[in-house]
Amino acid sequence: MNSNYISLRETIISANTGADAIKRAPIVDTNTGMRCIRIGDISNKRSFDEWGFTNAGEKVIEKFILRKGDILIARTGNTIGVVKYINEDLPSVYNNGLIRLRVDMKKYHPKYIYYALSGMPFKNYVYQISGGTSTQPNMKIDHMLNFKLLHLEYNAQEKIVSLLNSFEDKIEINNKTNKTLEEIAQAIFKRYFVDFEFPNEVGEAYKSSDGQLVDSRLGMIPEGWEVGKLSDLVTIKYGKDHKKLTEGTIPVYGSGGIMRHVDTALYSHESVLIPRKGTLSNVIYTNEPFWSVDTMFYTEMKTSNIAKYVFYFVRSKDLVSMNTGSAVPSMTADILNKLDVIIPSKEVLDTFERFVSPIFIKVRANEEENKNLINIRNALLPKLMSGDIRIGVEEQEEVECLQKSN
Repeated sequence: MNSNYISLRETIISANTGADAIKRAPIVDTNTGMRCIRIGDISNKRSFDEWGFTNAGEKVIEKFILRKGDILIARTGNTIGVVKYINEDLPSVYNNGLIRLRVDMKKYHPKYIYYALSGMPFKNYVYQISGGTSTQPNMKIDHMLNFKLLHLEYNAQEKIVSLLNSFEDKIEINNKTNKTLEEIAQAIFKRYFVDFEFPNEVGEAYKSSDGQLVDSRLGMIPEGWEVGKLSDLVTIKYGKDHKKLTEGTIPVYGSGGIMRHVDTALYSHESVLIPRKGTLSNVIYTNEPFWSVDTMFYTEMKTSNIAKYVFYFVRSKDLVSMNTGSAVPSMTADILNKLDVIIPSKEVLDTFERFVSPIFIKVRANEEENKNLINIRNALLPKLMSGDIRIGVEEQEEVECLQKSN
């Protein structure tokens, strides 16, 4: 192993915490043209257009504006040590829950430093130096800058960055493709079940072709359709405790998403997962074996070809406004069961299924590919950053062998 290590301090020109979140860079409801990134934006991987707006003053913006190559690190809380790379100049500042590093670009590639801080050695180091209470750890910049990383010549850094970027680029392409596919499926749902422009028996748009509409308590609906309750379509089930389950490959869902993987499934069929506690808007569709904990309802379908319709129907509802909790947002099975829902004809549901199923399959395939890419990247990262693998003609076969094994 290469013993030529340097401190993080030697690779940067500055390291600063951000603007005070209350006085200098508060989040506001109006579009000011200037955003502010916070710890939650990094930990939840929110895109730039999801960051809050701020009314920070000119001097604050000048000091804390984000530039291409900046590296942000969470310095406090449960996500301490989480790292984000800024790919382009942004009309955004950062608040004091984050540390910004500006790398000496004459000597070091900023993305190389980012990758060095993305592996387990840095995470373990952060854990060791973090102070505070068990529920609110924090770290000092001076301590963080003592972290040691492998020193390489600039051209060697570029080779590592180029290889790891190839994985990130493909993952990003898949994510963008999935976003587009999901928007298409959502548009089809709206066209069929909101605009009533599903294809009629001769393939023409139903409502535009003078399809018959009848009155109902939810307004005008296509002839032959009904109005019922969500309980007419699904049975809502409570999740169960997972702590005694053995590790495996089956995902465990909570209201925040996948919590871990176990060897036992609670349910193995198509289902829509609806938060009971926590982030009420995080409705999830799944068509694989899973386990659901008690903060997440799961559903059993009462008829075929209904799950994807139920998924988009529930997602269209403002579940947050139905909150019954005080300290923790909460949902009840009774509220969900009593939701009014239009029940389309079986023929239209079958047609909807045929159109959107290939979209769901492609999205799932892209997600699986991303998992594999992430596994390969994560296997390469520590070897590259420790010098165990050097990128060059002679080492390319070793890299390709590792890729195949994953």
